[in-house]
Amino acid sequence: MKAVTVGSAVIDIITIVAPENIERMTLENDGKSYLLLEQGRKVPAQSITTHVGGGACNAAVALARMGFDAAVRAKVGADLNALKVHDHLDEQKVSHQLLITTPDCATGVSVMVASHDRNATIFVHRGANETLTCEEVPATVFDGADLVYVSGLSSGSADCYPLIVERAKSSGAFVSSNPGIRQLTSRGPALLDALRHVDLLSVNRVEAAAITPALLARAADVVDSPPPPDAPRLMHDGLSFGGHEIGLAGFIAAARACGPTWVLVTDGSGGAYLGGEGGVWWQPIVPTVPAGTAGAGDAFCSTLAGSLARGIAPDEALARAAVNAAAVVAALDTTSGLLEEQALHARAAEAMRDAPGQLFPAP
Repeated sequence: MKAVTVGSAVIDIITIVAPENIERMTLENDGKSYLLLEQGRKVPAQSITTHVGGGACNAAVALARMGFDAAVRAKVGADLNALKVHDHLDEQKVSHQLLITTPDCATGVSVMVASHDRNATIFVHRGANETLTCEEVPATVFDGADLVYVSGLSSGSADCYPLIVERAKSSGAFVSSNPGIRQLTSRGPALLDALRHVDLLSVNRVEAAAITPALLARAADVVDSPPPPDAPRLMHDGLSFGGHEIGLAGFIAAARACGPTWVLVTDGSGGAYLGGEGGVWWQPIVPTVPAGTAGAGDAFCSTLAGSLARGIAPDEALARAAVNAAAVVAALDTTSGLLEEQALHARAAEAMRDAPGQLFPAP
C-alpha cells in the first residue's frame, strides 16, 4: 500500500540535563511544571544529539516500518539541514521525491530541553514549514495513494489544509488528519468545513476542548448521553472551554457529524478514545520508562491511521497505536523506537491480552 504524508520536516536538537543541574518549579493548583534556566550560566548536559523529526517525517517512518510505500510532502531550505532530512529518509526507506526545496527559508529546527520526567520543553523555528502553498500540493501528489496522512500545518501552510484534504480524498485515499492547536484555534471554521473530506480526525484532549465552542455551534442538536459508571476519567470529566461544556461522547458525535468516520481523542496517561459507528473504544497506555516524549503523538496517530486504512478492527488498531507510541517514548528521539510490522503485531497482541481496552457501545 502507498502512503503520502504532508506536514513538517524538522531537525531536532535534543538536550538532556540531569535533574540536579536544572531547577524545576511545579504550580500546585495549575499542575504545570517549568524548567528554570539561569541567565548567563553554562549548564552541563548529559547529552546533546541531533535527529530528524517533524510530523510528516515521523509519520512516514512509522508507516514505512509497517510496510507502506511511504513518501513525504514537506518543504525544506537549500541548506545542510535539508541534506540531513534527505539522508534520514533514505535510511528509513521513505521516498524524498516529493520534498520541496526553497532558497528563501531555512529548514525547520527545534531545540528540546528535557530533564526530570523527560517531558521536553521545545523551542521551534519552523522555517520553510510555514511557507507551503496550494500550488505546491497539486492533486497529482496523491496519485495512487491508499493513505494520506496530514500532520499539523504551520502558519501560511495551514491555509492550504482545505484544498489538501479535498484533493487527497478525491484521489480515493483514506485521509487522516492530525492538526495542531495553533491550526485549530486560528483556522477552526475552515478546518471544520474541510472535515467532510477526512476519514480520521485525531486530536488530544486540549485540542478537543479548544474546538468545542465552534463544534457546538454547528451541532447544537447532538445528544450527549451520560457515561456508564465504569467509564474512564475523560468520559466522566468531559471537555470544557470558554464556558462551553460537552461530554466526550457528545464531542465525538459532533465531530463525526462534520464528516469523519473515526474521531480519536488522546488523553496522555489517561489513554485514548476512538469514536466510530459502533461506539467509543478506550485504550489504556502501555507502560514504559520514558526517555523522551516527543514524537509519541505522531507515532500513535500514524499507526492508528495506517491500521484503520488496512481494515484492521478498531480495538486492535488502538492497541497497535499504543504499543508504537510507548516504543517511541522509550527512545530518545522521535523515530528510532518505531516498530517493524512483525514486532508491532506481536506486541499489540500482548497488550490486548494483558491490558485490554473497552468498548462503550453507542446508545
